[in-house]
Parts: sequence; C-alpha cells; structure tokens
Amino acid sequence: MPSKTPARPPIQLSETDADRLFLLLDRAPADGGRLREELERAQVRAKVPDTVVAMNSTVEFLDDAHGETRTVQLVYPGQADIAVGKVSVLSPVGAGLLGLKAGQSIHWPDRDGRLRALRVLKVSRG
Repeated sequence: MPSKTPARPPIQLSETDADRLFLLLDRAPADGGRLREELERAQVRAKVPDTVVAMNSTVEFLDDAHGETRTVQLVYPGQADIAVGKVSVLSPVGAGLLGLKAGQSIHWPDRDGRLRALRVLKVSRG
C-alpha cells in the first residue's frame, strides 16, 4: 500500500553545519529527533550554494497551513527569538527548512504532528 506522506526532497548541508549540528544533537539528543533524521539523509558537501538554507540563513517561505509567507533566520537554540524572527534549528519549522533550496517544498509535521507544506521562496545569507 503506498504511503500517504510525500517523499522528502533532497537536501544539502555544508560540512561545517553538519559537524556543528551533530555536536549539538550529542548534547541535546532528546530535542533533535527530526533534525537528526534530516542530517542523516543530507548530502554533505564542502560548500553549498547560497540558494540553500544553511545555518544563519534568512529564509522567506510559504506556510501552506496558514496560507502566509514568513521570513525567518535559522539559528542555533541559544540564539532563537521568535519575536525578531530567529527560529531554532531544533524547532519543527527550523529542522524542516534546513538544507532545502529556493523553489523546493517539504511536507513536514508541526508541533501537533499534522503535516503542512513549507515552500522555500528565497534564501539569503549575511
């Protein structure tokens, strides 16, 4: 019987981000189940294009569950502050966006376990 969950798109991570995120998960393993899954399936490269969501990237994405466009910066947990648009990589949205490139979508569970589509519109760094 076919799965109802769409296949996840391919993702890319830089070696630096992958190394730092695996270290983060070693310190907080209970918080990072979804992130660990993404790290383990990612194509790790020395460098990734600027159009790929990396740590500290600013990402404009469409959240189909709410029908709204949001702009956030993907950060480490200690830097997260949703009031200023800084989203932790350990959050459901943060883990779902990591490694996607502009134009890609992913069906990703929210905090309540409901699938929602996240579509990356634009990525910028720096």
